[in-house]
Amino acid sequence: MLMNISQRLDRLPVTRTLWKVLFLTGIGWLFDAMDQGMVAGVMAGIGKEWQLLPSQLGLIGSIGAVGLAIGAALAGMSADKWGRRVIIMFTLILYGVASGLTGIATSFGMLLVFRFVTGLGLGGELPAASTLVSEFSPSGARGRMVVLLESFWAWGWILASLISFLLIPIYGWRIAFFLGAVPALYTAYLRRGVPESPRFLEQTGKPAEANSIVSKMEQEAGLEPYQNTTKDSSSVTPGKATLMELWSKPLWRRTLVLWILWLGINFGYYGFVLWLPTLMIGKGFVLMKSLEFTLIMTLAQLPGYYSAAYLIEKIGRKAVLVIYLAGTAVAAYMLGQSTSISSILLYGCLLYFFSLGAWGGVYAYTPEMYPTRARGSGAGWAAAVGRIGAIAAPYVVGVMYQSYGKVKGYSYVLGMLTIAFAVVALAVGVLGIETKGRTLDEINELGV
Repeated sequence: MLMNISQRLDRLPVTRTLWKVLFLTGIGWLFDAMDQGMVAGVMAGIGKEWQLLPSQLGLIGSIGAVGLAIGAALAGMSADKWGRRVIIMFTLILYGVASGLTGIATSFGMLLVFRFVTGLGLGGELPAASTLVSEFSPSGARGRMVVLLESFWAWGWILASLISFLLIPIYGWRIAFFLGAVPALYTAYLRRGVPESPRFLEQTGKPAEANSIVSKMEQEAGLEPYQNTTKDSSSVTPGKATLMELWSKPLWRRTLVLWILWLGINFGYYGFVLWLPTLMIGKGFVLMKSLEFTLIMTLAQLPGYYSAAYLIEKIGRKAVLVIYLAGTAVAAYMLGQSTSISSILLYGCLLYFFSLGAWGGVYAYTPEMYPTRARGSGAGWAAAVGRIGAIAAPYVVGVMYQSYGKVKGYSYVLGMLTIAFAVVALAVGVLGIETKGRTLDEINELGV
Protein backbone atom coordinates (compact mmCIF):
# COMPACT_ATOMS: atom_id res chain seq x y z
CA MET A 1 0.00 0.00 0.00
CA LEU A 2 1.30 3.42 -0.95
CA MET A 3 1.64 5.96 1.87
CA ASN A 4 2.14 9.69 1.79
CA ILE A 5 4.30 11.65 4.23
CA SER A 6 1.42 12.28 6.64
CA GLN A 7 0.53 8.58 6.81
CA ARG A 8 4.17 7.65 7.42
CA LEU A 9 4.44 10.18 10.25
CA ASP A 10 1.20 9.02 11.86
CA ARG A 11 2.40 5.41 12.13
CA LEU A 12 5.52 6.43 14.10
CA PRO A 13 6.04 6.60 17.86
CA VAL A 14 7.59 9.70 19.41
CA THR A 15 11.14 9.70 17.99
CA ARG A 16 14.41 11.37 18.91
CA THR A 17 13.96 13.90 16.08
CA LEU A 18 10.55 14.91 17.40
CA TRP A 19 11.93 15.36 20.93
CA LYS A 20 14.72 17.52 19.45
CA VAL A 21 12.21 19.69 17.57
CA LEU A 22 10.09 20.00 20.72
CA PHE A 23 13.03 20.93 22.95
CA LEU A 24 14.69 23.49 20.69
CA THR A 25 11.37 25.07 19.79
CA GLY A 26 10.34 24.97 23.45
CA ILE A 27 13.47 26.81 24.63
CA GLY A 28 12.50 29.73 22.40
CA TRP A 29 8.95 29.49 23.74
CA LEU A 30 10.39 29.69 27.27
CA PHE A 31 12.17 32.97 26.61
CA ASP A 32 9.11 34.38 24.87
CA ALA A 33 7.15 33.66 28.03
CA MET A 34 9.90 35.18 30.16
CA ASP A 35 9.53 38.43 28.22
CA GLN A 36 5.77 38.53 28.69
CA GLY A 37 6.05 37.62 32.36
CA MET A 38 8.59 40.33 33.04
CA VAL A 39 6.20 42.96 31.72
CA ALA A 40 3.92 42.12 34.65
CA GLY A 41 6.87 42.46 37.02
CA VAL A 42 8.22 45.71 35.61
CA MET A 43 4.90 47.58 35.31
CA ALA A 44 4.91 48.48 38.98
CA GLY A 45 8.58 49.56 38.82
CA ILE A 46 8.15 51.64 35.65
CA GLY A 47 4.99 53.24 37.01
CA LYS A 48 6.79 54.32 40.16
CA GLU A 49 9.92 55.61 38.39
CA TRP A 50 8.12 57.53 35.65
CA GLN A 51 5.00 58.47 37.67
CA LEU A 52 2.58 56.83 35.22
CA LEU A 53 -1.18 56.57 35.58
CA PRO A 54 -2.86 53.12 35.60
CA SER A 55 -4.22 53.80 32.10
CA GLN A 56 -0.67 54.51 30.85
CA LEU A 57 0.58 51.31 32.44
CA GLY A 58 -2.17 49.49 30.56
CA LEU A 59 -0.78 50.84 27.30
CA ILE A 60 2.51 49.02 27.91
CA GLY A 61 0.69 45.69 27.76
CA SER A 62 -1.67 46.79 25.00
CA ILE A 63 0.96 48.10 22.58
CA GLY A 64 2.86 44.82 22.81
CA ALA A 65 -0.38 43.00 22.02
CA VAL A 66 -0.87 45.15 18.89
CA GLY A 67 2.51 43.86 17.71
CA LEU A 68 1.47 40.32 18.67
CA ALA A 69 -1.67 40.58 16.51
CA ILE A 70 0.07 41.96 13.44
CA GLY A 71 3.00 39.57 13.82
CA ALA A 72 0.72 36.53 14.14
CA ALA A 73 -1.31 37.34 11.02
CA LEU A 74 1.72 38.14 8.84
CA ALA A 75 3.86 35.28 10.10
CA GLY A 76 1.04 32.75 9.79
CA MET A 77 0.57 33.50 6.09
CA SER A 78 4.34 33.68 5.58
CA ALA A 79 4.79 30.27 7.23
CA ASP A 80 2.45 28.75 4.63
CA LYS A 81 4.51 30.33 1.86
CA TRP A 82 8.14 30.10 3.02
CA GLY A 83 8.01 27.45 5.72
CA ARG A 84 7.53 27.12 9.45
CA ARG A 85 11.24 26.91 10.30
CA VAL A 86 12.24 30.10 8.45
CA ILE A 87 9.57 32.15 10.18
CA ILE A 88 10.43 30.77 13.62
CA MET A 89 14.08 31.75 13.16
CA PHE A 90 13.34 35.27 11.88
CA THR A 91 10.73 36.13 14.49
CA LEU A 92 12.87 34.89 17.38
CA ILE A 93 15.80 37.07 16.32
CA LEU A 94 13.48 40.07 15.92
CA TYR A 95 12.06 39.50 19.38
CA GLY A 96 15.51 39.16 21.00
CA VAL A 97 16.88 42.37 19.49
CA ALA A 98 13.77 44.37 20.39
CA SER A 99 13.75 43.04 23.95
CA GLY A 100 17.32 44.25 24.46
CA LEU A 101 16.48 47.68 23.04
CA THR A 102 13.55 47.98 25.45
CA GLY A 103 16.08 47.95 28.28
CA ILE A 104 17.69 51.19 27.01
CA ALA A 105 14.44 53.12 26.49
CA THR A 106 14.75 56.64 27.86
CA SER A 107 11.13 57.74 27.49
CA PHE A 108 7.64 56.30 27.69
CA GLY A 109 7.17 56.73 23.92
CA MET A 110 10.42 54.93 23.10
CA LEU A 111 9.44 52.10 25.44
CA LEU A 112 6.12 51.69 23.63
CA VAL A 113 7.85 51.51 20.22
CA PHE A 114 10.25 48.78 21.33
CA ARG A 115 7.46 46.83 23.02
CA PHE A 116 5.52 46.95 19.74
CA VAL A 117 8.46 45.51 17.79
CA THR A 118 9.00 42.87 20.48
CA GLY A 119 5.36 41.90 20.02
CA LEU A 120 5.84 41.50 16.26
CA GLY A 121 8.50 38.87 16.86
CA LEU A 122 6.71 37.10 19.67
CA GLY A 123 3.34 37.07 17.90
CA GLY A 124 4.87 35.66 14.75
CA GLU A 125 6.77 32.88 16.42
CA LEU A 126 4.11 31.22 18.56
CA PRO A 127 1.64 30.03 15.86
CA ALA A 128 4.50 28.95 13.57
CA ALA A 129 6.15 26.97 16.38
CA SER A 130 2.96 25.17 17.44
CA THR A 131 2.21 24.36 13.80
CA LEU A 132 5.70 22.88 13.34
CA VAL A 133 5.44 20.61 16.38
CA SER A 134 1.89 19.59 15.46
CA GLU A 135 2.94 18.62 11.94
CA PHE A 136 5.93 16.60 13.17
CA SER A 137 3.81 14.62 15.64
CA PRO A 138 1.95 11.35 15.03
CA SER A 139 -1.82 11.45 15.57
CA GLY A 140 -1.68 9.48 18.83
CA ALA A 141 0.69 11.94 20.50
CA ARG A 142 -0.02 15.19 18.65
CA GLY A 143 -2.08 16.90 21.33
CA ARG A 144 0.26 15.87 24.13
CA MET A 145 3.37 17.10 22.29
CA VAL A 146 1.89 20.54 21.59
CA VAL A 147 0.75 20.91 25.19
CA LEU A 148 4.28 19.96 26.31
CA LEU A 149 5.58 22.67 23.97
CA GLU A 150 3.22 25.15 25.60
CA SER A 151 4.42 23.98 29.04
CA PHE A 152 7.73 25.72 28.37
CA TRP A 153 5.69 28.91 28.82
CA ALA A 154 5.31 28.03 32.49
CA TRP A 155 9.06 27.70 32.99
CA GLY A 156 9.59 31.05 31.27
CA TRP A 157 6.97 32.70 33.45
CA ILE A 158 8.57 31.21 36.57
CA LEU A 159 11.96 32.60 35.48
CA ALA A 160 10.32 35.97 34.91
CA SER A 161 8.81 35.87 38.39
CA LEU A 162 12.20 34.99 39.90
CA ILE A 163 13.85 37.86 38.05
CA SER A 164 11.07 40.22 39.13
CA PHE A 165 11.32 39.08 42.76
CA LEU A 166 15.11 38.84 43.12
CA LEU A 167 16.62 41.34 40.68
CA ILE A 168 14.18 44.13 39.80
CA PRO A 169 13.96 45.52 43.37
CA ILE A 170 17.79 45.71 43.42
CA TYR A 171 18.83 46.58 39.85
CA GLY A 172 15.68 48.18 38.49
CA TRP A 173 13.29 47.17 35.73
CA ARG A 174 15.80 47.48 32.85
CA ILE A 175 17.73 44.39 33.91
CA ALA A 176 14.70 42.25 33.05
CA PHE A 177 14.79 43.15 29.35
CA PHE A 178 18.57 42.84 29.10
CA LEU A 179 18.39 39.31 30.49
CA GLY A 180 15.58 38.46 28.08
CA ALA A 181 17.53 39.41 24.96
CA VAL A 182 20.68 37.27 25.09
CA PRO A 183 19.14 33.82 25.63
CA ALA A 184 16.60 34.39 22.86
CA LEU A 185 19.34 35.20 20.36
CA TYR A 186 21.29 32.14 21.48
CA THR A 187 18.21 29.99 20.94
CA ALA A 188 17.96 31.32 17.39
CA TYR A 189 21.47 29.94 16.87
CA LEU A 190 20.49 26.58 18.35
CA ARG A 191 17.48 26.32 16.08
CA ARG A 192 19.68 25.91 13.05
CA GLY A 193 19.37 22.23 13.91
CA VAL A 194 15.55 22.24 13.63
CA PRO A 195 14.36 20.68 10.35
CA GLU A 196 11.44 21.91 8.28
CA SER A 197 8.04 20.26 8.57
CA PRO A 198 7.91 17.19 6.27
CA ARG A 199 4.19 17.77 5.70
CA PHE A 200 4.95 21.32 4.50
CA LEU A 201 7.79 20.10 2.29
CA GLU A 202 5.55 17.51 0.65
CA GLN A 203 2.77 20.06 0.19
CA THR A 204 5.10 22.55 -1.52
CA GLY A 205 6.71 20.18 -4.00
CA LYS A 206 9.80 18.98 -2.14
CA PRO A 207 9.10 15.26 -1.63
CA ALA A 208 12.79 14.26 -1.58
CA GLU A 209 13.53 16.55 1.37
CA ALA A 210 10.40 15.38 3.18
CA ASN A 211 11.30 11.75 2.54
CA SER A 212 14.82 12.25 3.92
CA ILE A 213 13.51 13.63 7.23
CA VAL A 214 10.80 11.00 7.67
CA SER A 215 13.17 8.17 6.69
CA LYS A 216 15.50 9.27 9.49
CA MET A 217 12.59 9.26 11.95
CA GLU A 218 11.57 5.78 10.74
CA GLN A 219 15.09 4.52 11.36
CA GLU A 220 15.01 6.02 14.86
CA ALA A 221 11.79 4.08 15.47
CA GLY A 222 13.37 0.83 14.26
CA LEU A 223 11.27 0.74 11.09
CA GLU A 224 12.41 0.13 7.55
CA PRO A 225 12.42 3.51 5.72
CA TYR A 226 9.48 3.67 3.31
CA GLN A 227 10.65 5.15 0.02
CA ASN A 228 7.46 5.60 -2.02
CA THR A 229 4.83 8.26 -1.34
CA THR A 230 1.54 9.00 -3.04
CA LYS A 231 2.47 12.57 -3.94
CA ASP A 232 5.06 14.08 -6.19
CA SER A 233 5.95 17.67 -7.02
CA SER A 234 3.58 17.77 -9.99
CA SER A 235 0.46 17.22 -7.84
CA VAL A 236 1.09 19.85 -5.22
CA THR A 237 -1.12 22.80 -4.35
CA PRO A 238 0.92 25.88 -3.41
CA GLY A 239 1.01 26.54 0.33
CA LYS A 240 -1.09 29.66 0.30
CA ALA A 241 -4.50 30.43 1.81
CA THR A 242 -6.55 33.61 1.87
CA LEU A 243 -8.54 34.97 4.76
CA MET A 244 -11.76 34.35 2.82
CA GLU A 245 -10.86 30.67 2.42
CA LEU A 246 -10.78 30.33 6.21
CA TRP A 247 -14.46 31.38 6.15
CA SER A 248 -15.44 29.06 3.30
CA LYS A 249 -18.13 26.42 3.80
CA PRO A 250 -15.80 23.59 4.95
CA LEU A 251 -13.92 25.78 7.46
CA TRP A 252 -16.21 28.57 8.71
CA ARG A 253 -17.40 26.81 11.88
CA ARG A 254 -13.84 25.92 12.87
CA THR A 255 -12.70 29.48 12.25
CA LEU A 256 -15.61 30.88 14.26
CA VAL A 257 -14.98 28.74 17.35
CA LEU A 258 -11.23 29.37 17.21
CA TRP A 259 -11.63 33.14 16.91
CA ILE A 260 -14.02 33.20 19.89
CA LEU A 261 -11.67 30.94 21.84
CA TRP A 262 -8.57 33.01 21.12
CA LEU A 263 -10.31 36.35 21.67
CA GLY A 264 -11.80 35.38 25.02
CA ILE A 265 -8.83 33.55 26.51
CA ASN A 266 -6.47 36.37 25.55
CA PHE A 267 -8.74 38.97 27.12
CA GLY A 268 -9.09 37.00 30.32
CA TYR A 269 -5.48 35.88 30.60
CA TYR A 270 -3.75 39.17 29.87
CA GLY A 271 -6.33 40.94 31.96
CA PHE A 272 -5.02 39.24 35.08
CA VAL A 273 -1.38 38.26 34.48
CA LEU A 274 -0.18 41.74 33.56
CA TRP A 275 -2.08 43.39 36.39
CA LEU A 276 -1.91 40.91 39.26
CA PRO A 277 1.24 42.36 40.94
CA THR A 278 -0.29 45.85 40.75
CA LEU A 279 -3.65 44.57 42.02
CA MET A 280 -1.85 42.95 44.95
CA ILE A 281 -0.23 46.28 45.81
CA GLY A 282 -3.69 47.85 45.70
CA LYS A 283 -4.80 45.26 48.27
CA GLY A 284 -2.16 46.66 50.62
CA PHE A 285 0.87 44.49 49.91
CA VAL A 286 4.26 46.07 49.20
CA LEU A 287 6.06 45.42 45.90
CA MET A 288 8.30 42.66 47.28
CA LYS A 289 5.36 40.79 48.84
CA SER A 290 3.26 41.24 45.69
CA LEU A 291 6.01 39.75 43.51
CA GLU A 292 6.50 36.92 46.02
CA PHE A 293 2.80 36.01 45.85
CA THR A 294 2.90 36.10 42.05
CA LEU A 295 5.94 33.81 42.01
CA ILE A 296 4.12 31.26 44.22
CA MET A 297 1.05 31.39 41.98
CA THR A 298 3.06 30.87 38.79
CA LEU A 299 4.40 27.57 40.12
CA ALA A 300 0.85 26.21 39.76
CA GLN A 301 1.20 26.53 35.99
CA LEU A 302 3.32 23.38 35.80
CA PRO A 303 0.77 20.88 37.13
CA GLY A 304 -1.83 22.74 35.07
CA TYR A 305 0.08 22.07 31.86
CA TYR A 306 1.11 18.52 32.65
CA SER A 307 -2.37 17.47 33.74
CA ALA A 308 -3.76 18.92 30.50
CA ALA A 309 -1.06 17.11 28.50
CA TYR A 310 -2.16 13.83 30.09
CA LEU A 311 -5.89 14.39 29.76
CA ILE A 312 -5.88 15.75 26.22
CA GLU A 313 -5.19 12.30 24.74
CA LYS A 314 -7.52 10.62 27.27
CA ILE A 315 -10.71 12.68 27.26
CA GLY A 316 -10.09 14.87 24.21
CA ARG A 317 -9.31 18.47 23.29
CA LYS A 318 -12.86 19.79 23.59
CA ALA A 319 -13.41 18.34 27.06
CA VAL A 320 -10.06 19.65 28.33
CA LEU A 321 -10.82 23.13 27.03
CA VAL A 322 -14.30 23.29 28.55
CA ILE A 323 -13.18 21.92 31.94
CA TYR A 324 -10.12 24.12 32.26
CA LEU A 325 -11.83 27.29 31.00
CA ALA A 326 -14.72 26.76 33.41
CA GLY A 327 -12.22 26.13 36.20
CA THR A 328 -10.47 29.39 35.33
CA ALA A 329 -13.76 31.28 35.53
CA VAL A 330 -14.54 29.87 38.99
CA ALA A 331 -11.01 30.61 40.25
CA ALA A 332 -11.15 34.20 38.95
CA TYR A 333 -14.48 34.80 40.68
CA MET A 334 -13.29 33.36 44.00
CA LEU A 335 -10.05 35.35 43.84
CA GLY A 336 -12.09 38.52 43.39
CA GLN A 337 -13.99 37.73 46.59
CA SER A 338 -10.89 36.79 48.61
CA THR A 339 -9.75 38.92 51.52
CA SER A 340 -7.26 36.74 53.45
CA ILE A 341 -3.71 35.91 52.38
CA SER A 342 -4.42 32.16 52.36
CA SER A 343 -7.50 32.47 50.13
CA ILE A 344 -5.71 34.86 47.74
CA LEU A 345 -2.86 32.40 47.36
CA LEU A 346 -5.20 29.41 46.97
CA TYR A 347 -7.44 30.89 44.30
CA GLY A 348 -4.52 32.65 42.62
CA CYS A 349 -2.78 29.28 42.25
CA LEU A 350 -5.97 27.72 40.88
CA LEU A 351 -6.32 30.61 38.43
CA TYR A 352 -2.86 29.92 37.02
CA PHE A 353 -3.41 26.13 37.11
CA PHE A 354 -6.60 26.16 35.05
CA SER A 355 -5.79 29.06 32.73
CA LEU A 356 -2.44 27.67 31.61
CA GLY A 357 -3.89 24.19 31.21
CA ALA A 358 -6.50 25.78 28.95
CA TRP A 359 -3.77 27.53 26.97
CA GLY A 360 -2.13 24.16 26.35
CA GLY A 361 -5.42 22.93 24.93
CA VAL A 362 -5.75 26.02 22.72
CA TYR A 363 -2.37 25.52 21.08
CA ALA A 364 -2.96 21.78 20.59
CA TYR A 365 -6.44 22.33 19.12
CA THR A 366 -5.77 25.21 16.74
CA PRO A 367 -3.37 23.71 14.13
CA GLU A 368 -5.56 20.61 13.86
CA MET A 369 -8.47 22.62 12.47
CA TYR A 370 -6.93 23.38 9.07
CA PRO A 371 -5.37 21.51 6.13
CA THR A 372 -1.60 21.76 5.68
CA ARG A 373 -1.76 24.43 2.99
CA ALA A 374 -3.79 26.71 5.30
CA ARG A 375 -2.54 25.60 8.71
CA GLY A 376 -0.09 28.44 9.28
CA SER A 377 -2.55 31.04 8.02
CA GLY A 378 -5.41 29.61 10.07
CA ALA A 379 -3.38 29.46 13.27
CA GLY A 380 -1.88 32.89 12.59
CA TRP A 381 -5.22 34.60 12.00
CA ALA A 382 -6.76 32.96 15.07
CA ALA A 383 -3.84 34.21 17.16
CA ALA A 384 -4.08 37.65 15.55
CA VAL A 385 -7.79 38.01 16.28
CA GLY A 386 -7.15 36.77 19.78
CA ARG A 387 -4.64 39.52 20.33
CA ILE A 388 -7.48 42.02 20.05
CA GLY A 389 -8.45 40.69 23.46
CA ALA A 390 -4.86 41.02 24.66
CA ILE A 391 -4.76 44.59 23.34
CA ALA A 392 -8.02 45.57 25.01
CA ALA A 393 -7.62 43.79 28.34
CA PRO A 394 -4.66 45.67 29.90
CA TYR A 395 -6.17 49.03 29.00
CA VAL A 396 -9.75 48.12 30.00
CA VAL A 397 -8.50 46.74 33.33
CA GLY A 398 -6.49 49.92 33.90
CA VAL A 399 -9.47 52.17 33.21
CA MET A 400 -11.82 50.06 35.38
CA TYR A 401 -9.30 49.92 38.21
CA GLN A 402 -8.73 53.67 38.01
CA SER A 403 -12.47 54.43 37.86
CA TYR A 404 -13.69 52.26 40.74
CA GLY A 405 -10.70 52.54 43.04
CA LYS A 406 -8.43 49.94 44.57
CA VAL A 407 -11.04 48.16 46.69
CA LYS A 408 -14.04 47.87 44.36
CA GLY A 409 -11.81 47.86 41.28
CA TYR A 410 -10.09 44.66 42.43
CA SER A 411 -13.36 42.72 42.61
CA TYR A 412 -14.88 44.30 39.50
CA VAL A 413 -11.84 43.49 37.38
CA LEU A 414 -11.82 39.82 38.37
CA GLY A 415 -15.61 39.64 37.96
CA MET A 416 -15.29 40.89 34.38
CA LEU A 417 -12.61 38.29 33.63
CA THR A 418 -14.81 35.58 35.13
CA ILE A 419 -17.50 36.37 32.56
CA ALA A 420 -14.97 36.27 29.71
CA PHE A 421 -13.71 32.78 30.60
CA ALA A 422 -17.25 31.45 31.15
CA VAL A 423 -18.45 32.67 27.74
CA VAL A 424 -15.51 31.02 25.98
CA ALA A 425 -16.10 27.70 27.77
CA LEU A 426 -19.73 27.78 26.61
CA ALA A 427 -18.76 28.59 23.00
CA VAL A 428 -16.29 25.69 22.79
CA GLY A 429 -18.82 23.33 24.35
CA VAL A 430 -21.52 24.25 21.82
CA LEU A 431 -19.52 24.87 18.62
CA GLY A 432 -16.32 22.88 19.00
CA ILE A 433 -15.53 19.57 17.29
CA GLU A 434 -13.48 16.75 18.80
CA THR A 435 -10.20 15.78 17.11
CA LYS A 436 -8.73 13.26 19.56
CA GLY A 437 -7.28 10.17 17.90
CA ARG A 438 -7.89 11.43 14.34
CA THR A 439 -5.12 12.01 11.82
CA LEU A 440 -4.78 15.48 10.35
CA ASP A 441 -6.07 14.09 7.04
CA GLU A 442 -9.16 12.64 8.75
CA ILE A 443 -9.92 15.92 10.51
CA ASN A 444 -9.74 17.78 7.21
CA GLU A 445 -12.38 15.44 5.76
CA LEU A 446 -14.90 16.18 8.54
CA GLY A 447 -17.84 18.12 7.14
CA VAL A 448 -18.10 20.52 10.09
